Amino acid sequence: MTGKVSATTAALQLLEEIVADHGPVLFHQSGGCCDGSSPMCYPQDDFIVGDNDVLLGFIGDAPFYISASQFEVWKHTDLIIDVVPGRGGMFSLDNGREKRFLTRSKVCAVR
Repeated sequence: MTGKVSATTAALQLLEEIVADHGPVLFHQSGGCCDGSSPMCYPQDDFIVGDNDVLLGFIGDAPFYISASQFEVWKHTDLIIDVVPGRGGMFSLDNGREKRFLTRSKVCAVR
């Protein structure tokens, strides 16, 4: 499964800043109550992708994963990663930059 995630120009620019500071990263769509619309950005070497995680696609060179259970809820949507003012998730690499990633979605045809 790939191609169900894209990014705005602002998100790609923020991603470039983060990669310049931290090296290769990956995204995992948060399923938590507080950061449910926030994709979490982690160093690739610091996050273990689970057997139930689904690869939705790539943002730049960064893989983007979502849990299988959350994918079931969102499988008829395409995700668009954007940037808004504010603080990122506590453990996400966008934290402390006064801007953060945000997941927007649009309903798509059944695949």
